[in-house]
Amino acid sequence: MKKPVVAVEPLSPLIIEPAVKAALLEDFGRGGDLTTEATIPPHAVAHAVIAAREPGRIAGLDLALTAFHLLDPAIKVTIHVPDGADVARGDVVAIVAGPARPILSAERVALNYLGRLSGIATATARLVALVEGTKAKVVCTRKTTPGLRVFEKYAVRCGGGMNHRFGLDDGILIKDNHIVAAGGVRQAITAARTRAGHMVHVEIEVDSLDQLEEALTHGANTVLLDNMKPDTLREAVTRTAGRAKLEASGNINADTIAAVAATGVDLISSGAITHSAKVLDLGLDFKPV
Repeated sequence: MKKPVVAVEPLSPLIIEPAVKAALLEDFGRGGDLTTEATIPPHAVAHAVIAAREPGRIAGLDLALTAFHLLDPAIKVTIHVPDGADVARGDVVAIVAGPARPILSAERVALNYLGRLSGIATATARLVALVEGTKAKVVCTRKTTPGLRVFEKYAVRCGGGMNHRFGLDDGILIKDNHIVAAGGVRQAITAARTRAGHMVHVEIEVDSLDQLEEALTHGANTVLLDNMKPDTLREAVTRTAGRAKLEASGNINADTIAAVAATGVDLISSGAITHSAKVLDLGLDFKPV
């Protein structure tokens, strides 16, 4: 039985359209789609099926739809499987019907977005399933493709994960190099508290239990426990006793995440779900009209 669809608020067209338009411009170059214009009659129509060639979680349909509609609003796209839903090999994701030329010209941009984002959603869903039954939430990082962050973080949500910071401006995350440059954990947190507004969240990365104690003493809202073994994470949870949120990070994958979640941490962050996710294999094939 398939899992229920993860309900995710759709992205605004104001965000989607400029990105898709730029991708189409990149693909069209200076001369347009030479192959399609040379081989397909101007008034030809087509009926195409977008289908999954392997199992996974779908994300990015609005970007694919936008690619088709920007080239010709007459193209009709019928969604069979929404974002946030799982597919099996062979499942029909969408039907695309209308003028053949713009369908062919938009195909690669549409599938690039859909495959990339569905791959991220699939990788996220795999980790989310492995922490089921614990309090831990799977979150992403800023290790995203430049220019695609908002879409890749959307895909994480389609996979059932949660988002970490979107950028440097929406929260304070004091990393190891900040601590060194500031002169220590206390100095870094004190400086951050002095500068930050009352609504700004302060998180700090630590790599030892001694640093954790110092971070808690000086009022960190969240402490990122970097590359700690499960026994150490468990001790960190005991010592913290709810005084701050705890985030585990480092070497998080399908083999390690269950043991990390069992320690009682609140959050588990993974860069791999965005920077190393395998593209989900989806194809678009024309059918006889």
